[in-house]
This record gives sequence, C-alpha cells and structure tokens, in this order.
Amino acid sequence: MKKMLAALLSALTLLTCGIFSDCTAEKRQSDTDAVWETLSEAYIYAFPLVLTDATKTLSTNTDGNMAGRAPVNQFNHAKKLADASFRTVVTPNVDTVYSQAWLDIGTEPLIYVLPETDRFCNVQILDAWTNTAAVLDKAGVYAIALPGWEGELPDGVTRVNVPTASVWSIARVVLSGDEDLPHVYAIQEQMQLLPLSAYGQEARYTAPQGRYAKENDFVPVNKVLSMTPGEFFNTANTLMQANPPADADRELLEKLSAIRVGAGMTFDDSLLGEDAAERWAQMLQGLRATLSADSAKYAQKLGQWRYYGKPIGDFGTAYAYRAMVALVGLGANTVDVAIYPKTAVDETGAALSGEKTYTLHFASLPPTRADGFWSVTAYGEDDFLIDNPIHRYCINDRSAFELNEDGTLDLVLSRNAPENTANWLPVSDGGFHLFMRIYVPDMDALDAWQPPVIREQQEI
Repeated sequence: MKKMLAALLSALTLLTCGIFSDCTAEKRQSDTDAVWETLSEAYIYAFPLVLTDATKTLSTNTDGNMAGRAPVNQFNHAKKLADASFRTVVTPNVDTVYSQAWLDIGTEPLIYVLPETDRFCNVQILDAWTNTAAVLDKAGVYAIALPGWEGELPDGVTRVNVPTASVWSIARVVLSGDEDLPHVYAIQEQMQLLPLSAYGQEARYTAPQGRYAKENDFVPVNKVLSMTPGEFFNTANTLMQANPPADADRELLEKLSAIRVGAGMTFDDSLLGEDAAERWAQMLQGLRATLSADSAKYAQKLGQWRYYGKPIGDFGTAYAYRAMVALVGLGANTVDVAIYPKTAVDETGAALSGEKTYTLHFASLPPTRADGFWSVTAYGEDDFLIDNPIHRYCINDRSAFELNEDGTLDLVLSRNAPENTANWLPVSDGGFHLFMRIYVPDMDALDAWQPPVIREQQEI
C-alpha cells in the first residue's frame, strides 16, 4: 500500500510539473537552499575541529629550532608573556606563561609529569573538538590515553582519558613581573612529557626533531576562513577519523551525511549549485553574527560586562556556542577555573573608541578564591593585543597601580599616555574592547560584587 501511495504521489508531481513549467526549477532551488541550510550546520559543527588542527599545524611547524613552537609530543615553553606580535590564537592571556604541547596519543599514551609549585599552575587538557577533558591541578605523574587503550600503567601514574587522538595541553603558570621569570623557568624545567614506552628510561629517550614547511606558516583563523567548501569539509572528514565525534552527535551526523560530511567521507561540491562561491562568502561574512545570536543565551550579565557561562569548555551539543568560543577565544577554560567578562561599550552603551579617554572605575576589586587572580586586558578590533610604547597590555592584581584614598581603583583607558602612567592601560586608535579575567573566581561573592564601570572623561 505504501509503495502504491508513493508511486501515485510521484506521478502527481510529474503531472503538476508538466502543467507548471517552473516547478522543476523551483524544486531545484528549494533543494539547493536545503543543502545550504545543512551546510551551515555542518560548518558550525566542524569549525572548532578544523581550527584546532590549523592551530596545531602552525604550532608544531618547526624542526625544533624555532622559538614559540615545538614538534608534536614536545613542550613549547614560553619564555615571556604574549605581546602585540603574537598571532597564534586570538585574545591571548597575558597573566600567565604558557607551556603548551600538542599530543598524539593514537599509538600509545603520553606521560605528563607536573611538579610541585608555589603558585597558580594548572594544565588544561583539551580534545580535538575544544572540550576540556581534564584539568591537572595537583603535582603528579599522569598518563594521557585514549579510552580504548588497554595496557597497564606503572605504579603512581594516574590515567586521564581523552576521546580524541589529537590533544592540546595548556599549562598556565602565573607570573609576577619579569623578575619572577626565573621561578617560572624552574617550574618548566621540572615538567616532563614522553611516551609511556620511554617512561623510566628518560636518560635514553631522545624526542624526534620535527619538520618545518613554509606553507604551514599562517594565522590559523585566517587560514580556516579562507578555505573553500571542499578544502574545509574534506579536512574535517579526515580529522574525524582519528578524532571521532561524540555519541551525542549521532543524530546531527546522520543529517550531515546527506551532504557527504562525516568521518572518511568525500565532500561533493556539486551539491552546492551554480552560485556556490558567492553563497559561501556570504555565509562566512555573517558567521560571527550568526554565532553571536545563537550563543546569546549562554551570556551572563555582570554590570556592563558579559561573560560566557556553562557549558563553556564542556560544550556537549551546544555546537554554535562551541564554534563561537573557538572563534573568539580558542582554548577557553571552564567557569570553575576562570571567567572572562568582556565589554566593548562605556556605561552609556556607546562603543569604545581610541579617539576618547575613559576611566575604568572599580568600587572594589574582583573576588577570587585561594590562588586566584584577576586582570583587565585591551584588544583591538582584530582580537589581538594592542601595540604601545610601554609594552603594557593589561593591568592585573600584581601591577604597581595606585589605589584611591578610599580603596577604589581608577584605570585610564587612552591611546596617549597620561601624565601619571601607573594606572594607564593603552588602547588602539580605533575601536577596542576589554576582557576582565578572573581566575578561580569566588562565584558566591560575585553575585553581590559591583563590577567596574567605564566612563568617558570629559574635557575641561
């Protein structure tokens, strides 16, 4: 009966299309529009995976002799804080010195040794989809492994499962000025990273040298946004083989398979229609606005500031949210580790501009728990640090700022230096925005805390 009904409907469709000559063209257009709707979902879904891989490609693009990079399974120990020349990830943190490593655990687990420290120091372990799989915040020996690995670990080694073969580890060590750098270096020197098979034989283990390729020198986010549909989705399809999607993604993946997006598939450009290049460019142009609108429900208000709350860093099926965070702050922590309130406007709602001078007023300083700290960092419209004559990119709880007599704090936001620069945070000539980072926030106290306000200084 069902087959007869389907045949009848098919015949009716053909008859109708014969009467109305535009039917076939309309149906083709409708089919193409449906493909593009699915394509947009697929792009948002896969964007963090492809961006993470591009970041890995740049960060490991070295023969072992380039500062700021390291081969796979080796540490890239930063020797200073990020500055205006840093272009690896957007909105870089300038509170902590990074010790990063890109791990490949597809063959065997990697051993990560975290030493005892006298300060804030933790290691964020991210999977290839930008989810935080674990946070190592205690000294110890850890084995980073795929869930399906069935070997045995030596005594005293703690297993940490990560669901993807590609892993990004980000160790953050808080720094209190350049004079504190030797103490950070001492912590870095005690960190260890090596394959499980070499553990206990460190004296005989030599890490591979790595390889440099000129074509892999690029700004990761720009690289990804410049990809054609075929380049982007075939890259994603390949990456999904070693970095499998989560079980919760199964329903979406069934839908995406119709446009040949999925592990091991080959994307078919012919599905996109004749004006594919133009529609692709329009989709990318509206990407940030689309993601912002979809992610608005996760934004938490803090006075004139907003920060992204749960499930940041552990996204589940919040695909647009995950893509948004990857685009504006790849590698973000979960809220129990840090929150990142942002503002791009003053207290009147007007956009911040380097053509004006502002006061950022703290009635009280941000609330943190033990080992916590805070900062305010300025970024240009490109989401990178702003070049300035005194190389100051943030003011934090370790800065030599001057409090007012009543214990409040006023920071000056301007492109030109004021007479007293102790509380000056330089900004760009054009538009800019601020991120306030609060590490180990006291979330209970945060509810009653009065966040800082930005007021334009009036000329006298």
